[in-house]
Amino acid sequence: MAEEKLTFKQNLHKIFDGACTVPNFMSLARILLIPVFAVLYMKGYVWWAVLVLAISGLSDFFDGKIARKFNQVSNLGKMLDPIADKLTIFTLAIVLFIKFKSAQSPAMQAFAWVFLLFIIKDVIMLLGGLAIISRGARPAPAAIYGKAATFVFYVVMLLIIAFGPEVGAISTLYPKFTLPENAMFVLVVIAVVLTFVAFASYIPDAARQILGKEMKNHTVTDETKDNSEE
Repeated sequence: MAEEKLTFKQNLHKIFDGACTVPNFMSLARILLIPVFAVLYMKGYVWWAVLVLAISGLSDFFDGKIARKFNQVSNLGKMLDPIADKLTIFTLAIVLFIKFKSAQSPAMQAFAWVFLLFIIKDVIMLLGGLAIISRGARPAPAAIYGKAATFVFYVVMLLIIAFGPEVGAISTLYPKFTLPENAMFVLVVIAVVLTFVAFASYIPDAARQILGKEMKNHTVTDETKDNSEE
C-alpha cells in the first residue's frame, strides 16, 4: 500500500506543531546572535564577540538537555538545532579565515585554508540533507559524535578568539597569555579531525535512508503493478 503524501500545508503544520518551547527560542536566539558575533568581531570588538560566542555555545549545550528533561522535543527543534550549529560553524570559519589571511605571520596566512575544510564539510552535509529530504526520507538527528565535535569546535574557537596570536582579545592586551602558534594549529587540526570523524559517522545512516527509501518505493511500485494486473 502506498504511503499517503502530505500536502505542503500539512507538512508545515507537522513541523510547527508544539514549536513554542524554550529550547526552540534558544536555538532561534543562537541563529540571531550569529551576525551579531560576526559584526562585533570584524569591527574589532573582540571582547563582546567572545561573550556572544560563549552565550551561543552555552545555549547549544543546554537547549537539548532542557528539551529532554521537560519533554519539549519538537520537529522544529530537530531542524533548528543543527541549522544553528552549521551557521555558527560556517560564520566562525569565514571570519577566522579572513583574520588569518590578513595576519602578519606567514605561518598563520598559510594555515588559513584549514578553516575552509569546515565550510566544505557543512556544504556537503547540506547538499546531502537536501538529497535525503528530496527522496522522502528524514536526515538523522545529531549523534554523539556530532555533538562532541561541535563542543570541541566551540572550545577551540573560543581559545583562538581569546588567546590566539594577533586575533585574540586577551592576548592583544596581555601578550604573555598568547597561545603559541604551533599549539593553536594543533588544536585546530584536532577540531578538523573530530569534525570529519563525526561527518563520516553520518554517512552509513544517510546511505541506509536513501537506499531504504528507494527500495521501499520500488516495492510499492511493484505491488501496485501486480495489483493492477490481477
